[in-house]
Amino acid sequence: MHVDSAESAGSRLGAVLSAPRTGVVRLSPAGPWLVTTHADARRVLTEPHLFDFPGDVTRSGDLSGSTGESRSGHTVFAPLAPDQVARGVLTFERELATALDTHDRTRPAEPYDAMVLLRQPVARSTTAAVLGQLDEARRDRVAALVLDWIDALAPVISARRPPGRWRRTRRTEKAARYALEDELAPLIGPEDTPAQVATLLAAGIQVPIAAGAWLLAWLGQHETGDLDPTYAVWETLRLTPPTWITARLTTEEVELTGARVPAGRVVLVSPLLLGRSDDLVPGDDHDRGTFDPDRWQDGLQRPGAWLPFGAGPHACPGRTLGTAQLVHLARWGVDRTIALSENVSIDQSRGILPSPCRFTASRREIP
Repeated sequence: MHVDSAESAGSRLGAVLSAPRTGVVRLSPAGPWLVTTHADARRVLTEPHLFDFPGDVTRSGDLSGSTGESRSGHTVFAPLAPDQVARGVLTFERELATALDTHDRTRPAEPYDAMVLLRQPVARSTTAAVLGQLDEARRDRVAALVLDWIDALAPVISARRPPGRWRRTRRTEKAARYALEDELAPLIGPEDTPAQVATLLAAGIQVPIAAGAWLLAWLGQHETGDLDPTYAVWETLRLTPPTWITARLTTEEVELTGARVPAGRVVLVSPLLLGRSDDLVPGDDHDRGTFDPDRWQDGLQRPGAWLPFGAGPHACPGRTLGTAQLVHLARWGVDRTIALSENVSIDQSRGILPSPCRFTASRREIP
């Protein structure tokens, strides 16, 4: 069994990966513009007075944890505090063990489905980290409502054309969002709004579920024996970052390497593209599209330089928690022999998801 690479996926991924690394590339006559160098990407992400954050997550699919325009005074969330991260990691460890045990007791003959297996562990642990004052029953209710909203968003984001306000998909998404916001309203302080916290939770749940599923898919195609779990996580985020592209809007005419971009135009940054850059990633051109955690062993280049969590004021506030969740999952996977039950292809409908990722796992015998 094998995992499809982004290079073989075609469509939008192929268009981005085949772009010349010349600075900024216009993908069509009217845009958008794609930045292809690390320096330009950092400019776009860290200069919000020139590159504004688009706030409509229901169409962009970019659930990066921020809402609204950076110039209009909307909250930019600070990174989670160490105690929040610790609480989230402990919850993830417990909930993953419970999910595995439940599957093994109730469906022992069936392979695991990574996207299903990780739903509750990630949702409950992220909710515990962000809203730590909740009792477990209330925490689990909020987590379930976030998952409901993510599920309702999926057909809205993946639709070829924006669905009208009275279409069933839009009404379902709206009802799920309002149910979540109503639940959150009495739980948060006056400095935040239910809509902002809902988006933060959705980002902190949707992205790690997809990243964790990709991690298990890559481990299922690779000998896990002596892998470093942390490097396995970074390789996963390099090859298949769930938020593989993010958008900003120019507030005025801006000069980037190789072109001037007019005001009011979309500029794209792609961690997927930057993760193939020869000045950011060790290796040769022919192997940068392959899963090889050992490439980071020499320590000459820094994992994460391709900006999988963004940068600047709208960088992912849950990046430390998300990384810790993935490292725990990687440790579990490295201690086992993981075998894919079928080929894994790439679903490009909302970010990039493994479709499907079903596998078996048996504890590895240590000689």
